Amino acid sequence: MRFKAQSAEPSWRKSSHSGPNGNCVEVAEPAPAVVAVRDSKDEAGPRLHFSRSAWRAFAGAAAGGRFDGC
Repeated sequence: MRFKAQSAEPSWRKSSHSGPNGNCVEVAEPAPAVVAVRDSKDEAGPRLHFSRSAWRAFAGAAAGGRFDGC
């Protein structure tokens, strides 16, 4: 399967709950069914890519407190 390369940088966003200290992750959707994650302090740094379903499962677990205390 071939994908057409996207010419524009995806629109990155971070949680409205993020504090002012800049220790945040940002997410974007660079392609259909793909979620990209990066460190907000290193915009040119590495990016992790997940399927939308995997990201949804992770975000739901995090919101539900699954990783509290880790």
